[in-house]
Amino acid sequence: MELWIGFRTGFALILAIGAQNAFVLRQGIRREHVWAVVLVCAVSDALLISLGVSGLGKLVEAMPWLFPVMRWGGAAFLILYGAKAMIAAWKGGAAMEADAQGAVPLGKVIATCLMFTWLNPHVYLDTVLLVGSISTQFPGHEWEFGAGAMLASFVFFGMLGFGARLVAPLFANQAAWRVLDVIVGLMMWSVAANLIVRG
Repeated sequence: MELWIGFRTGFALILAIGAQNAFVLRQGIRREHVWAVVLVCAVSDALLISLGVSGLGKLVEAMPWLFPVMRWGGAAFLILYGAKAMIAAWKGGAAMEADAQGAVPLGKVIATCLMFTWLNPHVYLDTVLLVGSISTQFPGHEWEFGAGAMLASFVFFGMLGFGARLVAPLFANQAAWRVLDVIVGLMMWSVAANLIVRG
């Protein structure tokens, strides 16, 4: 029971399309290092959920300096990545076949994916603090709840990354890539603005 509740909770929290999800979707459409991206996102979530369930959310709350650092660092990264997407949309030439591989080195893709995950304060709020606090409602079954939330991350990112292949043929068209890059850029800037204005 707790496993299922944890799964539903984790899936609901991760469902909103944010900067990280947009990156996974783009990599899925490109069919570029999808396994690595899915695993990095899901394993990162699992680690953060583990911290929350183990009670370290209280430790995070005890470090008031941590969130401002992550907030400004994350905002700066999102602004730069959004600008990169907008420049790509302006220049065009990003059309590629669905089977294109290796355009970006694996190390660079993983580094970018890690930044989307670990520089986003909202990820800590959802996984460490929120999931951690909800798990306390199930005394003796906290880890079952946490396992459900972890499973939701693996399922969601797998569906997003590999499901993106269904629309990949559309992106053999340069205009479609330009539209996607504009959407990604606007999304990155929107999340960055939210971090700056609301914290």
